[in-house]
Amino acid sequence: MRKTFSLGLLATTCAFGALGGASGTALAQTLTVSPAQTLETQGLSVIIEQNQFSPIFFDEKNAGIQIVLHGERIATDGEVRLDPTPEQWAPVPTFGGRTLGSAPGEIVVSSSYPEHNLKYHVKVTAEDTGFRIAVDLDAPLPPELVGKAGFNLDFLPTAYFGKTFLMGGVAGLFPRNAAGPMAKDKSGDPLPIASGAQSITLSPEDPATRVTISANAPLALYDARNRAQNGWFVVRSLIAAGATKDAVVWHVRPNVIAGWTRPPVIGFNQAGYTPGREKVALIELDPAFKAPAEATLVRLTESGTRDVLIAPVKPRGKWLRYAYAAFDFSAVREPGLYAIRYAGQTTNPFPIAADAYARIWQPSLDTFLPVQMDHVTVREQYRVWQKDSHRDDARQAPPNVTLFDGYRMGAALDSPFKAGEHIPGLAVGGFQDAGDYDIQTPQNAAVVRDLVWAHELYGLDWDETSVDEAARLVEIRKPDGTADALQMIRHGARQLLAQYNVFGHAIVGIIDPTLQQYTHLGDAGSQTDGRVYDAALGAHEIVGDRSGAPDDRWAFTTHFPANDLNMAAGLAAAARALGALDPALSAEALAAAKALWASQKDASGNSSDGRDDGGFDSGLLDAAKVAAAVELVITSKGDPAAQAAMRALLPAIEARFERMSAPALRALPWMDAAYAKRIKAKAATIKGKVDGWLAGNPFGVPVSMGGWAGSGEVAAFGSSMYLLHKAFPDLIGPEYTLRALDYLLGRHPANNLSLVSGVGGRSKLMGYGHNRADFGFIAGGMVPGVRVIQPDFPEHMTDWPFLWFENEYTVSTTASYILAARAAAVTTAEKP
Repeated sequence: MRKTFSLGLLATTCAFGALGGASGTALAQTLTVSPAQTLETQGLSVIIEQNQFSPIFFDEKNAGIQIVLHGERIATDGEVRLDPTPEQWAPVPTFGGRTLGSAPGEIVVSSSYPEHNLKYHVKVTAEDTGFRIAVDLDAPLPPELVGKAGFNLDFLPTAYFGKTFLMGGVAGLFPRNAAGPMAKDKSGDPLPIASGAQSITLSPEDPATRVTISANAPLALYDARNRAQNGWFVVRSLIAAGATKDAVVWHVRPNVIAGWTRPPVIGFNQAGYTPGREKVALIELDPAFKAPAEATLVRLTESGTRDVLIAPVKPRGKWLRYAYAAFDFSAVREPGLYAIRYAGQTTNPFPIAADAYARIWQPSLDTFLPVQMDHVTVREQYRVWQKDSHRDDARQAPPNVTLFDGYRMGAALDSPFKAGEHIPGLAVGGFQDAGDYDIQTPQNAAVVRDLVWAHELYGLDWDETSVDEAARLVEIRKPDGTADALQMIRHGARQLLAQYNVFGHAIVGIIDPTLQQYTHLGDAGSQTDGRVYDAALGAHEIVGDRSGAPDDRWAFTTHFPANDLNMAAGLAAAARALGALDPALSAEALAAAKALWASQKDASGNSSDGRDDGGFDSGLLDAAKVAAAVELVITSKGDPAAQAAMRALLPAIEARFERMSAPALRALPWMDAAYAKRIKAKAATIKGKVDGWLAGNPFGVPVSMGGWAGSGEVAAFGSSMYLLHKAFPDLIGPEYTLRALDYLLGRHPANNLSLVSGVGGRSKLMGYGHNRADFGFIAGGMVPGVRVIQPDFPEHMTDWPFLWFENEYTVSTTASYILAARAAAVTTAEKP
């Protein structure tokens, strides 16, 4: 009989990993209302508007009524919608509030479409083996919404690919590829793949994902991927003209397998461990799972495996909906290949080796960042990632416009160009920010600075990629004798300087002018025609390097002091790094950095970076001032004016030391003893604060609870804590940096994949990158990772790449990962 331990939580005696009997008999158990106003039973959660549609990104597939069934969020966006297959930027309802209803087990949500004067309530009520949804309108539908407004519930495609459905007894198959049908009229809208009946059962053959819906009105099933690759399967009922109370009523019956518990997730560093460091795996447990008290470390040998350590797992408490236990195998130091066996499962192998972290940053530097380079052709042997992109950059964005992705322009252009006019000089250098193709100026500046830091602090001398700026050609896996880091720094600096030379200041960024272009997937070189727009030409007319296609990206040119200062920081850092490689560019970068600093060092007021999702954090401007001042201090090797600026910024640094400690520490060698004393005094207080923050979760790092999963924050934490450790080893140990690396490479909630594609034994191999339509990945890109679906469900979808908040690569967070990875490698090389 196996040993078990108690987590102080409800436990059952079901067998590990079982999905119930062969028939998958449903558990006849009524849902109950939780304190967070969700409906709950073992194996099923119904989340009811704890997450709302975004005012910036609209439909993120995380709103309305959602179903978590057997540990997977299989359904989302249960709400009244104005389209059967709404795209991300389609109109979304405004959330009004959520309350407990008058009936037992009832939760009521109020929502509206103010622009249509449509107000309504959605009532969700627990009933036997499922729940009831009822839509009550305050008044009948406005005439313009009749035939358009209906209640939708979206189902995750990867949960149903290749499975069947029964619509009123008629069978169908969920297709792997979108295959129509489409309307043959002007709309070209998707038509339902099944419709007409008042009941549907999804995947009747699979007890883990089976859901039955019966309704008081006809149902229709759509494949929203017929409209956009990121669409889900949609079950929908139209709201009839004149209807008010019970305009739509659904009875939803998710099949809950009797005795089901979620299998444990064994979290560990997929890149392995160095012999002398702490080695602790974290096991994520369903509180109802009867957990074994011991885990085993096995070693892989030529003849198979052998047990090398059997040790107790120690409870680490409960975080959100799961319990956690730790398996400490730090005592094992002998190099080799190992795996962890627990509760009937054995993990993939990982090494214990002195060089375990020697190259974990490499694909980020020599593959991911080159793939994101703008205004060049990028080739990797047989593969062409993109042709020379955006040669037609850019046109002046018009005033008083709000675009997608947080871009907006006020009345002032802060530019010598008229709206719509071509701006010469911008089609050079820079990095496409993320899975989309815009250039975000602050993020480009951050990439430059972080690569300079990595080069200076850790010797990032690696050459695997050739960059020919004159020919606009990048070739991955083709060394050219120049360090890749320096070539990436130069490419980023060229875009920053281009902006400065054209406008005299930093701009917000450069982005596509239309939603159709913004949603482009694939080769960046085909997003525009590469020819400068000429209004005198016909729509399809081409004359030389000009065309009549208004597809050139727009430059959002509003002047924000914080962006100037972040640009100054990047350029001052680049000036140091490029002194030998490109002396002329180095001198130009330093001159621009000094001029930007002189113009903005006394700036006050608006702290925005110009994008809605950038926030209006009052500390953003101070942080940008510190960033610029530090780089000027280092580049000038202690210029008195730069030193004085740093001393003047000490109150801001002390007020937000947790955020500004890294740049403040970088200045230490060039500052006086008084500055060093004040910085050390703040460092002495940081350990207690950090430990207090981290006591709230078992991972030893800050875990994001917001709208964007937090791998970038964890990477920044790891590199900052290393700088604190290096400066004050008597105050701060190396364990914080190593725990950050552990989190990024597999010791996190939801699953144990490395969040850096291609790094470690098992990693995230579907990312929200340029190739996401192919369910592919870009080696070295770091995804955001685990997003907490409120109130308590940590999620990281492994096989659906289209959730940007969990899976979108960005250049700035990946550069931050390079810093953290190099810091961890140096940490493990230190002698005790």
